[in-house]
Amino acid sequence: MRLWPLSVLAVGIGVLGGILLTGLQEGVAASESELAWQIARFASSSPMETVPAGWFLMGTPRAGGLSRFETQYDDTEQPQRRIWLNSFLIDRYEVSLGEFLRWLEHTRRPLPEELRKLIEHMVAVHAIPPETLSRWPALYVTWRDASEFCHDLGKRLPTEAEWEKAARGEHGLVFPWGSVPPSPPLAKFGQYHVHEIPIVGAVDSGEEGRSPYGLHHMAGNAAEWVADWFGIDYYATMPSRNPTGPPNGRYKVVRGGSWKSAPEMLRTATRSGALPDQRTATIGFRCAKSIE
Repeated sequence: MRLWPLSVLAVGIGVLGGILLTGLQEGVAASESELAWQIARFASSSPMETVPAGWFLMGTPRAGGLSRFETQYDDTEQPQRRIWLNSFLIDRYEVSLGEFLRWLEHTRRPLPEELRKLIEHMVAVHAIPPETLSRWPALYVTWRDASEFCHDLGKRLPTEAEWEKAARGEHGLVFPWGSVPPSPPLAKFGQYHVHEIPIVGAVDSGEEGRSPYGLHHMAGNAAEWVADWFGIDYYATMPSRNPTGPPNGRYKVVRGGSWKSAPEMLRTATRSGALPDQRTATIGFRCAKSIE
């Protein structure tokens, strides 16, 4: 019987271990891909609503109002301006998790690690079925992901002004549904989970909290990326017709508040921002489209 040197045996064991590990990794990747595809196959695209051309009130007046919700959240939403927008289309619903996973599959993009862990947890621990997860809002999405998703569908992210008009209408509603403070039937907000597990509703839920143009979840559920860079004092200098935001910046504007937000963040005028490459359990998006 031939005796092999220990060095040769060690190399052989290492190669075999590498083959086994590679096979295991490929199996895990295939399992993850299959799980994502099970969710994606239930995806359905959002219908779009028309927001007609015209003027609307953007921001909050310096005098404030009678309630804490009528008063500005911070000075970045002042002064209130009368803004003209051309007509445009905007998704009735936030982009769903199923739609986003289908796009990742079609464009051969990797599943973000944070999203992979969330899906595995919701299926393995909470036994949430794929068809339910498919109607969740897309989460852990970067600004570039959102922008490229919309572009691939022949759409784009709404500008901040478009988003605000779609949320509050022509006359400056405090919330998409009016002036009544947020409550569970109207919006998904104020939730907390120690492990940052999203407590969200289906994108096509939330009938009672719809905006004047019939849009769902313009307050709460998932906060939403828009096209603009965040400008602290932009409102004072923005053009009165079809503003598109500052030419550059550090943060992209995020609107609407999320499942985790305090009521003040659900105001239609409240502004916030995030780094464009940030992925969080609270930010999603919806798409818009110009009407030629």
